[in-house]
Amino acid sequence: MDRKQVSKKDEIILQQLEVIRTMTENSLNRMGTDFWGTPAAPKEDAAKRDAPKAEKPHEKNTAASTGNDATEPPAAEAPPPPEKIEDLQAELEGYIGLASVKKEVKNLINMVTVHKMRKEQNLPAADLSLHMVFSGNPGTGKTTIARMMARIYHSLGILSRGHLVEVDRSGLVAGYVGQTALKARKVVDSALGGVLFIDEAYALNGGAENDFGREAIDTILKAMEDHRDDLVVIAAGYDDLMDRFIHSNPGLESRFNRFLHFADYTADEMMRIFEMQCKKGCYTLEAEAAGLVRDFIKEENTDPVSFGNARGVRNIFEQILVNQANRLAAMEHVTREDLMSITPADVQAARGAEVPVPAPGRPEA
Repeated sequence: MDRKQVSKKDEIILQQLEVIRTMTENSLNRMGTDFWGTPAAPKEDAAKRDAPKAEKPHEKNTAASTGNDATEPPAAEAPPPPEKIEDLQAELEGYIGLASVKKEVKNLINMVTVHKMRKEQNLPAADLSLHMVFSGNPGTGKTTIARMMARIYHSLGILSRGHLVEVDRSGLVAGYVGQTALKARKVVDSALGGVLFIDEAYALNGGAENDFGREAIDTILKAMEDHRDDLVVIAAGYDDLMDRFIHSNPGLESRFNRFLHFADYTADEMMRIFEMQCKKGCYTLEAEAAGLVRDFIKEENTDPVSFGNARGVRNIFEQILVNQANRLAAMEHVTREDLMSITPADVQAARGAEVPVPAPGRPEA
């Protein structure tokens, strides 16, 4: 084979590598951040409803923080129309696992619905406290259900916008005296009409006398009172830490009286999550590979906290796709079926096993 032929072959291999890389990246992007069971929204639809002005609330809101700051939604924009409660309930039921959470959410929907009917009939109706505490390990669906609650409350007419603003301590607490209240109020303002989701909320209770987290708590408690008709606050974190946090302050105890516990996923549920990821990304999991994936999940999930439940499954899925891409890159001809297929070799390679890789130019055995 002369040098010109070798150069042409190298060029074809590089082109195949780029195609594989692009397809893998696109598949991961299509899946979105929601991997509990519902289909990911197309990018086009998500973009149209990605902010309070036209948000698809189960997608990440641009006014929502990823853990730092929040930005104020445009006041001039009209809120999105409420979704049908029946559609939201059907979507909720489609999530993998979360049995006890689904039951509590259904109870809450019924209670709010009857509360509204009593008010419409001029019957006495006790004030509802819709603020909640979500407790559980990472990756158990707390943020996903918080987004769902924002949409449900909007559908029921409780919230005017139905968006989610997500923050943690760093998004609420400043480093200088007098600045925390301003920072926290800005976050609260961005959440009006929706749900303010405070992740690892117990971190606000620093314990030191001069800790600014207490100022953030006081600001949020005041906002919950001042805007009780159009603001819901959900505080989230680990079980024991959240329990101590809520009971550390009488104001928190009086306002947070609904607790939802998010249990760790079972091995069967995590396998279903993996299979759902395959379906979303148009991947076919070979029968033998499925058993190896189940073993891989059990092997990695020695501690639900460090593994991260559904997030750990997502990490395993991505590791397998990387190794699938490595396998395909060594093949001279890659078909559509090859691009869709996850083989036992892909899973074994992701687990660190030595798997023979065919040399470029040779068909895979």
